[in-house]
Amino acid sequence: MKNNLSKQQFFSVAIMLFGLFFGAGNLIFPPLLGKQAGSSAFQSLIFFGITAVVFPILGVVCVAKTKGLSNLAGKVDKYFAIIFTTMIYMAIGPGLGIPRAGSLPFEMAVAPFLPENVSVNLSRLVYTFVFFFVAYLVCLKPSKLVSRMGKFLTPSLLLLITIMFLGVLFKNPNAVTSPVGDYANSSTVKGFLEGYNTMDTIAALNFGLVISLAIKSFQVEDENKVVGYTVKVGLVSGAFLFVIYAMLAYIGMTTSGLTENAKNGAEILTTVSQYVFGKFGIVLLASIFTLACLTTCIGLITSISKYFEGLTKEKVSYSKWIIFWTLASFLVANFGLNTILKVSVPVLIAIYPVSITLILLGLTEKYFSYNKFTYRLICYVVTFIAVVESLQSVNINLPLITNLVSRLPLYNLSLGWVIPMIIAWFIGLSSKVLESKSDKVFE
Repeated sequence: MKNNLSKQQFFSVAIMLFGLFFGAGNLIFPPLLGKQAGSSAFQSLIFFGITAVVFPILGVVCVAKTKGLSNLAGKVDKYFAIIFTTMIYMAIGPGLGIPRAGSLPFEMAVAPFLPENVSVNLSRLVYTFVFFFVAYLVCLKPSKLVSRMGKFLTPSLLLLITIMFLGVLFKNPNAVTSPVGDYANSSTVKGFLEGYNTMDTIAALNFGLVISLAIKSFQVEDENKVVGYTVKVGLVSGAFLFVIYAMLAYIGMTTSGLTENAKNGAEILTTVSQYVFGKFGIVLLASIFTLACLTTCIGLITSISKYFEGLTKEKVSYSKWIIFWTLASFLVANFGLNTILKVSVPVLIAIYPVSITLILLGLTEKYFSYNKFTYRLICYVVTFIAVVESLQSVNINLPLITNLVSRLPLYNLSLGWVIPMIIAWFIGLSSKVLESKSDKVFE
């Protein structure tokens, strides 16, 4: 039995985790934050890091400790575990995350430069076919994810982003503007909420198991060692994430005067790459987008296939599931990026608060020994509020309920679930104290 990783193996797993996290949203939202936050970019970035770095790493650790998202969600009840876990996998999988990652590099780094006589739909079909075929080939051997991603794909991505950052640094456009929009009102809250868009806290609930399997593939069998290495791997990959976010936010901030008409982070990076590198910038940007999205797709297809293999008790094999999810994602990706993004906001509003809540409960359970009632009360309260808010975001109002929920503190900041979660937590702990006292009375 081997219980230790070599330094090379450790850093390969850490880089792999970074690659799993770093996809479409991670690439386009920090530059937009830098542009819109302008001179307030630093404080916005710090709070962005809470939901885009801290909670994702905590999620990886939490799931590693509980040996899977199903076990963590199962602390509420079995029905919640099945419904919530399936929703998570569908949201970050073929329903949103994977198609978004497959469609975005084409839409933002290829489509704008196609000749006028070339069909965009046909070009997208060819591009996404090649993209998902490569992802499928890598997913065939999940045990080799570390070597393929940790040694080749992700280091290449890091190198390309660093080249772009250095190009901006030496070019030094220094066109910083004042905060605009919500950043002008509250740069910290806006930064915190912007971290939702990376979807990494949700993805972390799946990647925790992937990282555990990767560590075990090096014959590390002691569970305590696996969890310990997961924590260390999470810290290293989290540091990489924050540094890259800082680079991208710096690019957006210092070029905000040059990208006034840019509507999203991808347009910012397109403008900046051409400004700094000319025609080579187009190739550089296309490579960055493709590698970033490919690594995330590989991780998502692997984790969702492993989950459904277990859900069907291996009656449908992992290899069949990766074929199914790859094909499904390929088809959805060809509806186009705008169609995919339309459903992203309500889905994230509904799922993200519950994901954060589960992570917090899972990490603090050893200190408070929560009973079933506490898990159920807190998670169902947060779920209820999050779903009401999600429906309202698409102009669906429930009679009386929406009006009542909208009166909650912090609701106008999309944080209406926070105070009820804290109240439910105190009620849950109080019920446990009363329960223990009543047991003593009847002893």
